[in-house]
Amino acid sequence: MKRIGIGVLGYGRIGRIHADNVRASQTANLVTVADPFFGSALQAPDDIPWSREVQSVIEDPTVDAVMICTPTATHAPLVEAAAAAGKHVFCEKPLDLDLGVAARALAAAERAGIILQVGFNRRFDPSFRRVRNAVRDGEIGALCMLRVISRDPAPPPVEYVRDSGGLFLDMMIHDFDMVRFVSGSEVEEVQAFGTVRVDPGIGEAGDVDTAVVSLRLASGALAVIENSRRAVYGYDQRLEAFGVEGAIEAGNRTGSTTLLKTSAGVRAENPLHFFTERYEAAYRLELAAFVDSILQGTAPECSGRDALPPLAIAVAARRSLASGRPERVDAVTA
Repeated sequence: MKRIGIGVLGYGRIGRIHADNVRASQTANLVTVADPFFGSALQAPDDIPWSREVQSVIEDPTVDAVMICTPTATHAPLVEAAAAAGKHVFCEKPLDLDLGVAARALAAAERAGIILQVGFNRRFDPSFRRVRNAVRDGEIGALCMLRVISRDPAPPPVEYVRDSGGLFLDMMIHDFDMVRFVSGSEVEEVQAFGTVRVDPGIGEAGDVDTAVVSLRLASGALAVIENSRRAVYGYDQRLEAFGVEGAIEAGNRTGSTTLLKTSAGVRAENPLHFFTERYEAAYRLELAAFVDSILQGTAPECSGRDALPPLAIAVAARRSLASGRPERVDAVTA
């Protein structure tokens, strides 16, 4: 079987995850990793070919596809550059913080006829997929309510918050995608509430660190998303779908399933510490799906078109927070 040659662009935290998974893949080959900071701030393992020149990797004839793991501001230009070179693209979310720029990158990929998959990795988590399948297959009847909880163990540096687009476009955008994925419905209207309870520096940077967003779906169902930048007990990731015939939920993953039972009470393990552990399997399955799409010439499950609706929802949520009233998602235009 042909192995897909992959170049990983960016060797930060997420780039390392993807590079390691490509190396372990039976259907892909890591051709090279590109990052302008190699040899200074970054050190690559001796057995990984690397380059400081991103464009040279895109133009490498042995590279069939690139995985874009660079800062958000570079995503759209790199998608367009890869499309121009005829290379398939996996791009971490979001394509851009601006809906118009993201739409132009998507259009470039579609004109070039390349596969563009977006990194909403939670779609590939086995527990979350089980919830989606139960909704899709009618196991709980018509969906009434979807609840998504996402809380990080600690807030990111304020410098990161300033450039990331903030909680709605950086963190909750995953949850906006999960609402669409699990419900099978588009979001029509959102109302956002946010405050600063964790880190005053985040507030000084113009963002919130604690938020609740209510969503009205085209299907008639409702959804609620809760986010916090700090959960002292670990990485809190839960999902519940409630329908007219029942409910299904996916809880946190822990280091073990043990329960300590004593006269002082019953104690379970804390949730896994961070996304690198919690979504380890999801990242592997996400890569496998991307490579399979290339090998089979089929559209990816999480395509470039799936990048735009969560971005529009995030913009509407940010508008709602500022206006104090519900905002229509279809009022957000490129």
